[in-house]
Formats: sequence, C-alpha cells, structure tokens
Amino acid sequence: MASATGPTGTSTRPNQGAGTRAGVGDSPLRPDGTLKVTGEFAYSSDMWHEDMLWGCTLRSPHAHAGIVSIDVSEALKQAGVHAVLTYDDLPAEMKNYGLEIQDTPVLAHGRVRHHGEPVALVAADHPETARRAAAKIRVEYEELPVVHDEASALGEGAPLLHPGRDDDHAPHVPHPNIVHRQPIVRGDVEAAAGRAEVIVTGEYEVGMQDQAFLGPESGLAVPAEDGGVDLYIATQWLHSDLRQIAPVLGLPEEKVRMTLSGVGGAFGGREDLSMQIHACLLALRTGKPVKIVYNRFESFFGHVHRHPATLWYEHGATRDGKLTHIRCRIVLDGGAYASASPAVVGNASSHAAGPYVVDDVEIEALALYTNNPPCGAMRGFGAVQACFAYEAQMDKLAAELDMDPVDFRQRNAMSRGSLMPTGQPVDSPAPVAELLRRVKAMPLPMEAQWESADGGADVRALPGGLSNTTHGEGVVRGVGYAVGIKNVCFSEGFDDYSTARVRLQVAGGEPVALVHTAMAEVGQGGITVQAQIARTELGVTQVTIHPADTQVGSAGSTSASRQTYMTGGAVKHVCELVREKVLQRGRELFGTHHPAWATAGLLLEGGKVVTDGGEVLASLADVLGEEAVEAEDEWRHRTTVPFDLETGQGFGHVQYSFAAHRAVVEVDTELGLVKVVELACAQDVGKAMNPQAVVGQIHGGTTQGLGLAVMEEIVVDPAAKVRNPSFTDYLIPTIADTPTIPVDVLELADEHAPYGLRGAGEAPTLSSTPAVMAAVRAATGRALPRVPVRPEHIVQV
Repeated sequence: MASATGPTGTSTRPNQGAGTRAGVGDSPLRPDGTLKVTGEFAYSSDMWHEDMLWGCTLRSPHAHAGIVSIDVSEALKQAGVHAVLTYDDLPAEMKNYGLEIQDTPVLAHGRVRHHGEPVALVAADHPETARRAAAKIRVEYEELPVVHDEASALGEGAPLLHPGRDDDHAPHVPHPNIVHRQPIVRGDVEAAAGRAEVIVTGEYEVGMQDQAFLGPESGLAVPAEDGGVDLYIATQWLHSDLRQIAPVLGLPEEKVRMTLSGVGGAFGGREDLSMQIHACLLALRTGKPVKIVYNRFESFFGHVHRHPATLWYEHGATRDGKLTHIRCRIVLDGGAYASASPAVVGNASSHAAGPYVVDDVEIEALALYTNNPPCGAMRGFGAVQACFAYEAQMDKLAAELDMDPVDFRQRNAMSRGSLMPTGQPVDSPAPVAELLRRVKAMPLPMEAQWESADGGADVRALPGGLSNTTHGEGVVRGVGYAVGIKNVCFSEGFDDYSTARVRLQVAGGEPVALVHTAMAEVGQGGITVQAQIARTELGVTQVTIHPADTQVGSAGSTSASRQTYMTGGAVKHVCELVREKVLQRGRELFGTHHPAWATAGLLLEGGKVVTDGGEVLASLADVLGEEAVEAEDEWRHRTTVPFDLETGQGFGHVQYSFAAHRAVVEVDTELGLVKVVELACAQDVGKAMNPQAVVGQIHGGTTQGLGLAVMEEIVVDPAAKVRNPSFTDYLIPTIADTPTIPVDVLELADEHAPYGLRGAGEAPTLSSTPAVMAAVRAATGRALPRVPVRPEHIVQV
C-alpha cells in the first residue's frame, strides 16, 4: 500500500485559549503544524511502496532544436531497467496537455522548445540506475534559432514556435508568437494628456522569479486491477490535473483516482503538471508502482516561473496632484508554452493602473511565446509586475510635483464606488487612503541599529552582515512606500466553484463532523479554516477533515487567494444544509413537545440544539441517534464576464484586496549592498477568519516580495539556457535577510463574501517589492528601474 502522513484525514480539536469551539475568528493550532516543525510530517517525496520502481526524466540540453533521432537501446540494456518511453510510446491520440491551451507535449516530438524540456522516461529498480540509464539515451539534435525576447519573437523572419496554432486566442493577436493580448481603453487619453501639467514616463523590467517551494515535484503512481491508476501527488488543483492526465493516458476520468499527498508549498508553481503523467505512463507500462522525485536542479526545469516583464508607462497629472491619464504597455515573457499566460495577461492589464482613480487610460498587455523557460502562475499573477512599475511612476510624479509621496497617493486613491480601468465599480470597501495613513503612522525603527554599546559597529545589522564588508562607512538609510490592488478568485467568466461534502454523526456519544473537499492544502492553513467553519455552523467541537481526493467534486485551485472564500464558502453552505436537516429531524422527533421547535431561530451550539434565547431543546446526539446526516453541494461566487477583446471593459473580477507597505532600508552606497530593516504592512482582510494565520500569510507574501526586490532571479542567457538552477546560485531570503514585519490588520467586511472575508495571501506580495525599491531609491538617488536590484545597479557611475 502507498502511505503517507499528510495534513488531512486528521481529527481537529480546538487548542486551549482559542475560544469555546475554536470557530471563525479564533486561532486554533494547525493539525499539521507540530509535525512540520518537528520534521515528522510526510511529504509526497516520502511516500513508499514495497515493490515500487523509480522514474527518471531525460531533458533537453538545448533551448530550441530539432530532434533528428532517439536511440534508447543502450538504456534498455542497463540491468534493473524496466521501461524506457519516448513520444512514440504514448498510448493515446491526445499527446499534449495544458491549463487553457493544450500546447505542451507530454514528451518532445520533432523539436524541443526550451532548455530542460522532457524527451524520454526511464523506470528502474533504483533511482541511480534510472539516472544512469537516462544518460545512455542518445538523442541527435539539430539546433535552431533561439527566440529569447520581443525583438526576436516579433521581428521580421522570426521563427514561429507553434506554427498552425489554432485556439480561441489566435484570432485576437497580431502575431503567432503572441499567446494573448488584452487592450484596455477608456475615456480620451489624448485630450487628457493635453490637460496634464506634468507628464512622467518610465521603462521598467522585472526578472524571472521562481516559486522556490520547499518540496520538489514528486508523486507515486500505482496501477490498479481495473486498468486504471491511483496517483498520490503534491499539487494545487486535483481536478485540473485529472482533466489533463486522463486523455493522455487514454483512460476515462473515473479510472484515474487522485489523492493529495503532503505538499511543501506551491505559490502557483504546482498549477501546471510536472511528473504526474510521466509517473502514470511508467506505472501502466510496467504494471508496478512508480515514484518520481525531482532533485532541486531538476525542479527548476520542472515547473513554470513568474513571467519576466518589460513595462513602459506614462502618467500625467495636474499641478494640484490629480492624475489625468495613464498609458502603458506590458510585455510578459511566457516562455515556450502557454500555461496560464492568457489569464496572467488579463490580470496584468486590468490592474495596470493600480488602486488609483483615473478616468482616461490606454493599456496594452501581451504575453509572448519564446524559447525561455515556460512561465505561468505565481503569487500575485501579473499584478506584481504592474505594481512595481506604477508605484515607481507615482513616486516620480510626486517628486515632479514636490509632493509627499504618501499624500500624493492618498489624493488619487480609489474608494468604494470608484471605477477600475475596465469600467467595473469597486463595490466593497477600498480603504486605500486609510491603509497608507496607518502604515505611515507606524513608529519608525531606531536609527543606526548597527551601532554597538561601545560605539563600534555590530556588523550583523549592517548591509553585507557577517561578511564584514563595512563598519558603517557609506551606509545611508532610505524610506519608501507602496500600495497595491489584487483580485481574489478566478475571473473573466471562469466557472469558479467549489464542492463540499459534510457528514454529521455521533461517535462515542459525541457529535462529530466530517468535512470532505478536494481543496489542496499547500501550507496556507485551509484545513484549519474548514474545521473552524464547521464548528461555527454546526456547534460541534470535533471535526475530521477527510483526505482531499477526486472522489468528491472539484474545489478548484489553491491559488488566486480563493480557497478560504470558495471552499470555505462551500463548507459554510453545506453545513447550513446539514444544520437544516438536523433541525428538521428534531422537529419531527421533538417538535410536538416544545413550541420553540417551530421557530426559525434555532441554533446548534456545544453539541446541543438551543433557541436564540439560549434555551436547550435537545442534545445533538439525541437528535442524530445512530443515523448520520449528510449533504453535498457546489457553491459559486457571483458571475464575472470576460473582458472585451477590443476595449477591455467588463465586470471581470469578483473581489479586490488591498495592502500597503512602508520599507526602511540601509544601503551601503559604496558597495551596493542593501539591508532591509523593516517592512511594515497594513492590509484589509475583510474578516480575519484565523488571525494568526492571516498575519502569517502577510509575513510570507511580504518576504516573497522582498526576495524579488533584492535577490531572486532565474538568470537566462541569450541562448535561452538557465544559468543558476540551484539554491546555491538562485538566492532566496533566509531568516537573516528577513526584516521586522509589523502588521496592522483591518477588517472591513465585504458583504458579497462569506463572513465578509477578503483573500489575504497575495496582496502583500505586490506592494512589498516597490516599497523596498522606493526606499533604495531614496537612499541612493538612483532611478533603479529593474528588479531584482543588484550591487552594480547601485554603484554604477
């Protein structure tokens, strides 16, 4: 049997001091928390089967090349090898997959389009045997011209990376190497520009960021007696994986059974498939369980990354500080395959003006096909790139107008009722000015914290830290501000829903709720929130969360800050159905004995049925008896529509979230080293379902934005080859790099959302990056239009 101890299938009880039932608004302990901090938690890479094989992937060393021939004979001769598969061995007519556009081959056929593309698979009885066999596969390549930027993608004679592409996006783009294009036009920009008394322009660049999740891609496929396969996998979206996997295997979806295993973070990088199909193919071919675990080097090639971007902006304003217009063009590098690029384009364009009131806009966003690594979903999803540019522009305008940068932002801040560039009204609280006021009002950290008691320098607190590069010479402090806006949930007419199944029954004399969804717990704490909702709605103490799998309806992706909203909303809705069934049973059993049973104000509290006045009518155990009460249903948010492909107008987003940051940095202006001292944040979360978890999400998003500002970038050379696929060369913030992050949480309820909540995980990723960069600019006086900033950018003459 395949086995793993994961975050689900556990009984959750409230921790002491968390309230009477640890319901909504409390902060109960996470059931997976202790296991994770002690190292006992089992991730998907820890799974084991008694007779399993190990899978390995052969990847292309070239970014763009024709495949002349593949010879697997030597690999098959390797002792311990059970199977070697290439494109020609794929069992079904469907040989491609993809989130929106099925343009990604399971294994390369005819040519490879990016460095690290899968070419062949090996299954062997030991992981090292599989790797050695893969190295014996002989592939003859004929290198082709590389498309690596906009000029080479759209210039005259540019190679077409997907010739004959025929999909819903193709008629709306001017070149086949453009995945998707979204313009947004509102008002009269030419006339508005004529009224502008100050105009600033800027060109900006955002590097390719990796999700850098802790657990590399891994999973275990087990062939079944019915000819199907059971897949135990770390993913963000079980049912999306299923929809893509089954056709390639030539199996109906009911014969591909998927169960979520322990996930070590995701941040968008697990929305796309990695080794799922490969493990299933090898398991079905060999008739044995097959496990695949990527090492860290391979992981950099095995998942999508954040889209690198080039952005051009023009902002105009009157002398009294009111925005007149915005023009911008955002070019995202989507890499070799489409992934989520169409949706990222929609997000980048619709958020391109930021949380500001501006009536006249001309926006264009597009994503390119190139031979660079494929890019797709990552925390912030297109809004991150836009926020970096528009916040730099707001600082430029404030400087030209000789205005305080916070005052200038507040003067133009949107509020409830303001229109987005798409014409959509923001119909819930939009406290942009208040967030800026709060973050500015937080006490600043003390100056010169690096001075030791004896008057010397504590190098640990200086830029460069223990490298002992400076003792304070040339160190300048800077302060910067930024604010961002991010949508919540899926958008543009996507049928966004989540399914929940809830059972209430008596076990050991105590009522117990069983909650079953397909929500992927990737570290965000969703299973804790589900239990809190069940306790709140059903009045029970003990809640068991069933392992997430495809034996229940889809919960959608754990992305877009949507799971607490959507799956939380589904659990709330189904608990209400269960509660009504319980009360109806009670009316049938006891209603004749007490007139209060006929009222609509009955509650379930503490395992009892009580009136709204607190009178106990019966215990839940008496009402339920030996018979369980169960309900299952889908729950949807309000309808959205696709943006118009010519004007970009439309009610495209469900909800918006807002966060503001103030960064305090110290910069060694002689060496170009940056030390982030503090990143204060103010954020509106609508309702803090689990206050401790909300602050944790804000800390995590803030730190990821810090990484993009000062260190994180996948370096891709002009030949489209990745040069730093390891944590030795791809740097992420450690505890030594992470500053103090004070958080001020607002709770302004959105009446359209369950409990009034607002997605919390992504918004702080937006504003932390430009806030850090604003502070570095303040310390250095340099324009610094690119992230991540490097020492040579700061000290250049």
